[in-house]
Amino acid sequence: MTTSSFDPGIRYEQQGHTATVTLARPEVLNAQTPAMWAELGNISRKLSGDVRVVIVRGEGRAFSAGLDLSVARAEGDSSLADLARLSADECAERIAGFQAAFNWLREPSLVTIAAVQGHAIGAGFQLALNCDMRVLADDARFCMGEVSLGLVPDLGGTKRLTELVGPSRALEICLTGRRLDAQEADRIGLATAVVPRGDLDAAVTDLAAAVLAADRGAVSEIKALIAGAGSRTYAEQDRAEREAQTRRIADLFASE
Repeated sequence: MTTSSFDPGIRYEQQGHTATVTLARPEVLNAQTPAMWAELGNISRKLSGDVRVVIVRGEGRAFSAGLDLSVARAEGDSSLADLARLSADECAERIAGFQAAFNWLREPSLVTIAAVQGHAIGAGFQLALNCDMRVLADDARFCMGEVSLGLVPDLGGTKRLTELVGPSRALEICLTGRRLDAQEADRIGLATAVVPRGDLDAAVTDLAAAVLAADRGAVSEIKALIAGAGSRTYAEQDRAEREAQTRRIADLFASE
């Protein structure tokens, strides 16, 4: 097993084909900083090619309480005040760098699973949304809290949220900033599964094992088909399925 930890509050472990990324600032409920996002981006670039499943989790009582406001409101690089002093293009470019810490979790070559306990607020909610699946402890709470700061969700959360719950419900969740408990999250399609808090790690391990038991090429093709289905017509999706199946048959029988 390979284990690495970093000062920004991220711990990375790899065991076989499974990597685990842990937000490791439990004393502040894993509140996130730009330094943590930079390290998440670094992990994506250094990820071993034999990794097939990535588990994202938070240490302690919560998955993540969102943006660390003590950093966001302080003077310094990537504080809100610093971003406000940039030109529009420079600000957008800086935010694109933050987004890169999250969007690699959607890569077709990986299956990503968020193990969520306690609060997942703002950036924490969006981190979970960028994962393919979300296994929730029964004490999990989601909240898109950016609106309370006069901000918008900007880490890839709005599209995935809309895909999962529809535009009307997504708008309501983002505009009110209200909290959704695990049972509601399950009911409206945000949860892959809800389990007792003590069973969370075992449930995620079992799900990862089920994914690893499947053919890697088939998993990647299926993930890409599902990811693109919402933007395609039936005819376009039929074609995508034909093309994917043709590649799979060629790969499976290449040796013969």
